[in-house]
Order: sequence, then C-alpha cells, then structure tokens
Amino acid sequence: MGSFSVWHWIGALIILSPVIIGVAFLGWQRRVLVRHRESGLVRGAYLGWSWSYQLFGWLVPVFRGEIGVALLHLAITVFTFGIFQIIMPFLYNRQHMTRLLTSGWELSDSDEVVAYARKRLGMSS
Repeated sequence: MGSFSVWHWIGALIILSPVIIGVAFLGWQRRVLVRHRESGLVRGAYLGWSWSYQLFGWLVPVFRGEIGVALLHLAITVFTFGIFQIIMPFLYNRQHMTRLLTSGWELSDSDEVVAYARKRLGMSS
C-alpha cells in the first residue's frame, strides 16, 4: 500500500466535481415553505443543488409523488447511459418548485426566504 498519490487526488476531484460545481454555482440546498391555495396544506420544497437527486437519482420524483416525472427521468437516464444523472442535480429542485407553483401552491415562508426564492426562480415582485 502506497501513499495517496496525485492520481488518487485527481480521481477524487473528478468524482466529486458535480458536487463542487453544484455548491459553488447554486449554493447549498435551501428549504422554502409552500402552501396550497385551496387546501391550506403546507410543505417544504427546496432550491439550490439537489443533494437528494445526486444520491438517489430518478427515485427522488417518486419520493415527492411525481411518478410520471420519475418514469421520464428513468427513461432519459437509461437512454443517456447515466449522464442525465450528473446533470439533473443542477436542475431538479428548480423544476420541482416551478411545477408546484404552477399547480396551485404559493410561497409561504418568511419575507427573506420568499425574496430569495423569487430571485432564484426569476419571478417578478
């Protein structure tokens, strides 16, 4: 057993590069409360780098109740030989939040968090 060589560091950097890039450009995942207009149900949604998608991939939409989206993500993952799994952590939380907001949910957190979410989603005031 040798020491941890330069090649080990390069390999580790390559493996961790999606996480490093995601956190550097999108920031840590941040929870935002949303409320359903009609039912009043409150739940958390997230913005930023999707740690859950990085770890569990296409199963995350299943966990969040989006079976159709999960099947689509599985099909694209298979078709792209897994490359889709590297790209989606950058996009998933924003897409999920957008789907919620266009289907009867609204931002329902503190003013600071709502302002952050509006800015991240590109929403007008």
